[in-house]
Amino acid sequence: MSFLQDPSVFTMGMWSIGAGALGAAALALFLANTDMFLSKPKKAALEYLEDIDLKTLEKEPRTFKAKELWEKSGAVIMAVRRPGCFLCQEEAMDLSSLKPKLDDLGVPLYAVVKEKVGTEVKDFQPYFKGDIFLDEKKKFYGPQRRKMMFMGFVRLGVWYNFFRAWNGGFSGNLEGEGFILGGVFVVGPGKQGILLEHREKEFGDKVNPLFVLEAAKKIKSQVPASEKK
Repeated sequence: MSFLQDPSVFTMGMWSIGAGALGAAALALFLANTDMFLSKPKKAALEYLEDIDLKTLEKEPRTFKAKELWEKSGAVIMAVRRPGCFLCQEEAMDLSSLKPKLDDLGVPLYAVVKEKVGTEVKDFQPYFKGDIFLDEKKKFYGPQRRKMMFMGFVRLGVWYNFFRAWNGGFSGNLEGEGFILGGVFVVGPGKQGILLEHREKEFGDKVNPLFVLEAAKKIKSQVPASEKK
């Protein structure tokens, strides 16, 4: 065979294979950093959110419909991807920084978690200045539940978010389910509807607090002025 007699042909072939492999890897890396392969979120209808069953985290939990959270005063609700995640802790702190202004507006701040693992929720509480409830059926993460698996670790945006949170002094653990993506909702009272729906597209894709506050200002409270604090 000629390529065995001429080493340069063999070398050129190996270089071509290597270049092709590098090109394929570069293309895969490029595509992984676009939104092309990300699952698209499906908007939640108000009726869908209203019918979600939530539980309190007390020793004797109470089950109630989610609409209780916002039916009178509206609400800001964080669907936490994983309480032990330092990226979630960072977003919780951002939302908690709005608490004084939300209190002035009469709008409560809540969070839901999909599971209760060890002391995760208790350890998360210092980062989040609101009540936290359990969404066992993970409905707040739907209606089309989305996951980010290991592709997240080759996305440049995710690494940027990692370093941002690390530089902010946040640290976490690997306890619990963390692949189902979370989000943030601002819901008006009664039938005013969903005023903001932020769906996490990748790890650490946090909502802009200014957008949350802007949406909260649109809430038309149904609580009589005499009952407000």
